[in-house]
Amino acid sequence: MEVLSASSPPAAYDERFAAAPDGEVAAVLPRQARTVRDTGLESRFLTALVVKTMHVSGKTPLSILTGRLRLSVSVVREVLQALIAEQQVEVAWSGDSDIDVHYQLTAFGQRAAVDYLAESRYLGPAPVTLDAWRAMVQRQSLRHPDAARITPAELQAVLGDDAIEPALRELIGAALYSNRPLMLVGPSGSGKTTLARRFARLHQEAIAVPYAVLVRHEIVQVYDPALHPAPLQSRGLDERRSVDARWALCRRPLVHTGAELARDMLELRADAPSGVLSAPPQLLANNGLLVLDDVGRQRVPADEVLHRLLGALESGTDHVAVPGAASHALPFDVTLVLATRLAPESVLDESCLRRIGYRIPVGPLSETGYRALLRRQCRLLSIELEEAALDYLMNDLHRRTRRPLLAAWPQELLCRIADFAGFAGHAPRFDVDSVAQAWSSLFGSCAALEPGNLGDVR
Repeated sequence: MEVLSASSPPAAYDERFAAAPDGEVAAVLPRQARTVRDTGLESRFLTALVVKTMHVSGKTPLSILTGRLRLSVSVVREVLQALIAEQQVEVAWSGDSDIDVHYQLTAFGQRAAVDYLAESRYLGPAPVTLDAWRAMVQRQSLRHPDAARITPAELQAVLGDDAIEPALRELIGAALYSNRPLMLVGPSGSGKTTLARRFARLHQEAIAVPYAVLVRHEIVQVYDPALHPAPLQSRGLDERRSVDARWALCRRPLVHTGAELARDMLELRADAPSGVLSAPPQLLANNGLLVLDDVGRQRVPADEVLHRLLGALESGTDHVAVPGAASHALPFDVTLVLATRLAPESVLDESCLRRIGYRIPVGPLSETGYRALLRRQCRLLSIELEEAALDYLMNDLHRRTRRPLLAAWPQELLCRIADFAGFAGHAPRFDVDSVAQAWSSLFGSCAALEPGNLGDVR
């Protein structure tokens, strides 16, 4: 799909991404706004934000004010000068430098703050405009013609130790290369969720995420530190003064939701104490990976959810409802990965299934892959492995009970081995007795499966 790259951002916005000495950071974040006009926000809005911030802070140093609003010194000074001229703000103290200045509200300013707070209780970073957010999402889209596509080497680096068969790996690679929605289908415990979440490791480059966005005079909070982690190497971002601090430098997000998804979770949510609207999970995932797990088990019909997400993905816009008001058309761009243990035809209609690019079966592992996975997890958990115990697991437990070789079992068994060993006060070891004990605790006690009694198994 090329929908999101069909139109280019406004020229004036593109100019803010010109090369700057700050290198990688300046290549991602827009240039700092130097005037009120550069922010794209109305003067009265910024005036209200400055006055409200000073009202709760009292006597406020200029550096603190600029830090809390994430605006440049020149923009905040422009607002303060107008407030001083209106006798709403006064200089409380000044030092040797023109930056070392403290300001406070006058009686007129205090009364104005009460009025501004009655209109909006929002206090925090100055928002960016909806047009700026939309252009940034489009610019950072993995569907953009200039976006890098994944390579076999990159996929191998992410999935190399997961015991995935070559044919399945190629199918996954083609699906991810296409940038179309894909669905993982398989039984519970086959590793669908783990596999889906691992796709997030394929794109670790930095992106820009706004702290907040102004949408029709309402503040929509977008940045979530739990979902938008900072890149591993931001190289002194705090020391850079040429970039717009209203944007956070983050890795592409991973947002995972499952059976708990309800209809209202897809809409904007009002937070009365802060006076802001919180973005729903699908918008928090912009420019990243959105995993919808347990498709068919949500509190809302699967067809309804999927038709909405797929339609929004194709148009690049999700129409999100506001409590008690009209909906907002907000940018939507994600890599959509679905996972289900149900037959897709039983939960989705034919038109919906046609819009899903790839359906990928994820079933039991081969014996070779299962053994390799268990050995790797033993190494990760520092558990010594006896080959005889591994043979016992494969031949006398899995094969005799016809328990499929699902990717979830090795880690579950090893964690139980570690639990029993920790309780007994000795180091965990993957031996026959430990495996039998862990298996019994996982699938139910069965004396016939204990070592020495296997001859009675039918």
